Amino acid sequence: MPDSVAQLLDEDRALEGFSRADVSMILTNPNLEDNPIIYVNEAFQRMTGYARSATIGRNCRFLQGKDTDIADVDRLRDAIGRETDVTVDILNYRANGEPFLNRLIVAPVKDARGHCQYFVGIQKEIRESDIDATAERIGRQMVEVQNRVKADLSMVIDMIRRQSRETTAPEDFIALSRRIETLQLLYEEMKLSDSRSNADTVELGSFLSRIACAIAHVDGSPGIRMSLQIEPLSVPVEVATRVGLVMSEVLSNAYQHAFMRLDTGLVEVRMSRLSEGGLRLIVADDGVGIPKSVSWPNGNSVGGRVLTGLIEGLEGTLQLGRGAAGSVVTIDVPAGASEMNT
Repeated sequence: MPDSVAQLLDEDRALEGFSRADVSMILTNPNLEDNPIIYVNEAFQRMTGYARSATIGRNCRFLQGKDTDIADVDRLRDAIGRETDVTVDILNYRANGEPFLNRLIVAPVKDARGHCQYFVGIQKEIRESDIDATAERIGRQMVEVQNRVKADLSMVIDMIRRQSRETTAPEDFIALSRRIETLQLLYEEMKLSDSRSNADTVELGSFLSRIACAIAHVDGSPGIRMSLQIEPLSVPVEVATRVGLVMSEVLSNAYQHAFMRLDTGLVEVRMSRLSEGGLRLIVADDGVGIPKSVSWPNGNSVGGRVLTGLIEGLEGTLQLGRGAAGSVVTIDVPAGASEMNT
């Protein structure tokens, strides 16, 4: 098993249990030997019975069994070889040996140069009780999710690879796992918006609150407190995508680096609507602070490139304040980026 993939077996770093999305999702890397799984969400674990640690680094064929139709397997293999989308209803097996019919949509995720970086698999169990119309509806919903995932991942991949030929695999994979989880929280908020007949916007305050709590749970320690002051604000989905990823980058950086060798501390997250429209996001900490000799965000790092690209896409600005204790990061997003409503 490649060392870069093995690192994802660390349950904390793989962000076990971060998302509760209903649709099962996996990500594989065709640039590694045997196209292994590098990410699965919690829904995949519930559906198959396989823990994340039992799947990372393996090819998806372990889900097949004695009655799996070889023709379905050949269709998948052919589509992956040609780097094209494919939908298959395939008989798979859970960890306890129980068979189930799995509607599987697989699609390549390519960078701006057209190179396939990953394959994303969206899966949902099809039960015997599902009539044809229900199965067709499920298929349409899965395609919508797949298209959204492909677009968002392609955006992140392009920013990761901007200004450099390659990135180190361990850094790429570990950070990508967190970013996928952040996007899944957005998809859950989109589902809530759909139920309220408001599919074009997302409640940003709710979305950011969930990201903050999830990151604090994964990266926090007992002595580190978090304060949230987040106003309700509805924004278009594209704005929510970028702002959520920005906050994930900045907040994770604070938790991972601001409190080294400190037993206690405070992280503050504030988001408010600006008087002339747009929004302001502030992430502050009272930790060790970013040294004046350090340029941040660092354009030579994966996180730095992603953060810079996200803010450019929002036509926003980032300011770093260094106080007597800790750092204050302020991100302003102008109203011109898109319409925002309270």
